[in-house]
Amino acid sequence: MESQPNNPLHGISLENILIHLVQKLGWEKMGSKIPIKCFNENPSIKSSLTFLRKTPWAREKVEVMYIWTLKRPK
Repeated sequence: MESQPNNPLHGISLENILIHLVQKLGWEKMGSKIPIKCFNENPSIKSSLTFLRKTPWAREKVEVMYIWTLKRPK
């Protein structure tokens, strides 16, 4: 496996990204930033993973949100 030191998503699973976002932001804030049903109606990691794996545009928005949370001051 190649090293990708400039890629903050390298080696991070989509599940771990979602867990991080739920802990940092919560479902409500995630749903307001990315208005998708799996964040706003009965949210769960499982339903979100299913949707995001099938929907590239939504996954990209979640990845951008994850990178944003890493870069913002604590």
